Amino acid sequence: MNINEPPDPRSSMWAWIAYSLRFHRMQRGLTGDAVAKLLNCARSSISRLENGEAKLDEKQAAILDEAWNTGRHFSLLVWYARQGHDPTWFKTFTGLESRASLTKQYSGQLIPALLQTPAYAGALLVAGREKDIEAAVADRLKRQSILENDSPPELWVLLAETALVVAVGGRKVMREQLARLLEMSALPHVTLRVVPNSAGANLGLDGSFKIIKVKEGEVAFVEAPNGGRLVADVTEVESFKLRFDRIGAVALPVDSSRTLIKQYMEAMT
Repeated sequence: MNINEPPDPRSSMWAWIAYSLRFHRMQRGLTGDAVAKLLNCARSSISRLENGEAKLDEKQAAILDEAWNTGRHFSLLVWYARQGHDPTWFKTFTGLESRASLTKQYSGQLIPALLQTPAYAGALLVAGREKDIEAAVADRLKRQSILENDSPPELWVLLAETALVVAVGGRKVMREQLARLLEMSALPHVTLRVVPNSAGANLGLDGSFKIIKVKEGEVAFVEAPNGGRLVADVTEVESFKLRFDRIGAVALPVDSSRTLIKQYMEAMT
């Protein structure tokens, strides 16, 4: 029996699925091991599904519906969950980010959060009318600590040249931010390439996104003005990986990217 409490089913559709899975399992007097055998996964995966740390996929939902004769209960819940906005998306995302072995990111307008200086982050948060700027900046810096671990993740960034131009927080702040980019790009586990404006039309113009690899697999994250969307579907994740590669095909090499960043930094004096 799983002694961990499921998330509040009122908090999101995914939380309701986690709650429902645990409820139906216990109603049938089944152990987590029994459900793991049914879904052909590890016992720990069932705990993660019931705690809301992992998300039930369509195949798993179909297996449960057939085995438990639920009338497509789980399949329909998963369908509705994928259609709507998940209010807990950011907590889920940062949890994945902290465990990632590899993160690939395309950023079209802003310096990625993991590479931001406190002043740059603060300027963005002020513009976004964040209520507690100091706490929000501290949270962002805490996220950056993963790059300083003994075994840091690989970070591959494709950055649009546009992000180097806008003087967020003023010229002094932006100069420090560009210097930070150069510093971070020199680390062996960070690869930074700039997509020049001269590249013209490219897939990056459709918007920023991330691909995160954890031990359970890969997920994509699509940014949006009022939130974001986590993508777990394998086929859709593969489409984002292909998009990243295609954007990378028009990006500058690492050395040329650093040269361009230096030029913009010098212009910020």
